[in-house]
Amino acid sequence: MSVGKAVLGGAALGAGALAYAHLETTRFTLRREVIPALAPGQRDLRVLHISDLHMVPGQHRKREWVQSLISLSPDAVIATGDFLSHEAGVASALEALTPLLEVPGAFVLGSNDYYAPKPINPVKYLTGPSAVEPKRKMLDWEPLAKGLAQFGWLDLTNTSSDWKVDGRLIDIRGVDDPHIGRDNYSQVAGSFNPMADLALGVVHAPYLRVIDAMAADGASAIFAGHTHGGQLRIPGYGALVTNCDLDTQRARGLSTHGNSYMHVSAGLGCSRYAPFRFACPPEATLITFTSSP
Repeated sequence: MSVGKAVLGGAALGAGALAYAHLETTRFTLRREVIPALAPGQRDLRVLHISDLHMVPGQHRKREWVQSLISLSPDAVIATGDFLSHEAGVASALEALTPLLEVPGAFVLGSNDYYAPKPINPVKYLTGPSAVEPKRKMLDWEPLAKGLAQFGWLDLTNTSSDWKVDGRLIDIRGVDDPHIGRDNYSQVAGSFNPMADLALGVVHAPYLRVIDAMAADGASAIFAGHTHGGQLRIPGYGALVTNCDLDTQRARGLSTHGNSYMHVSAGLGCSRYAPFRFACPPEATLITFTSSP
């Protein structure tokens, strides 16, 4: 094969991979996991975990798929931030979530809910956790938080709550996004209520300083997002990055942290300036809490 043909072949392969990576952003997938954390004899509790919607006006396919999740009949919804990827994305995000807002819910926000998206150099993403530039434009995020709260969803921004779901008592706490230094776990620190049926921690970016503390305080399970599952994964190897200090082996899915279970969602979207996913389709997860063995 000539050098010219090799170059053309490589270019065609690269273009095909890029086209597929763009297509994969619409291959919405439901993951199912089971966590044996309830006391013996309790009936199952089904929690839908959604994260990183990164909504942009006009994303009809994503909106319709998220709305269809109500057919799963979850007992509760936990959303781990980054609802937005556009300055006018609040209405689109709330519209996508409308059916689920009738279900008990809890949420935290992420950096992309506070700051407007901007073009990024993808190579920098591989060098370590991203940082927010000092002059990056702030979004009007309060209508998003108020829109969720008015339906009764718990805003877990550096706060905790006794949450009643399906007749169960859930001791739940969350922090604002550690990725941009807004977390303040000291406001919620301390042992979880031993009388609660479940003890849950919620965070957008799973930085070790937060998930270490939640696990040490006795969380049954920790919910997080932010990583996009690595977004671009190598088949047979996995994620190259997590965009935080969590190891790449736990960039998505169910694992353990200390004595706690931890679920990291690969998320449902990505930045509108980097609309690509490879070997890492967008996902939501239905987690079924069952009785302990």
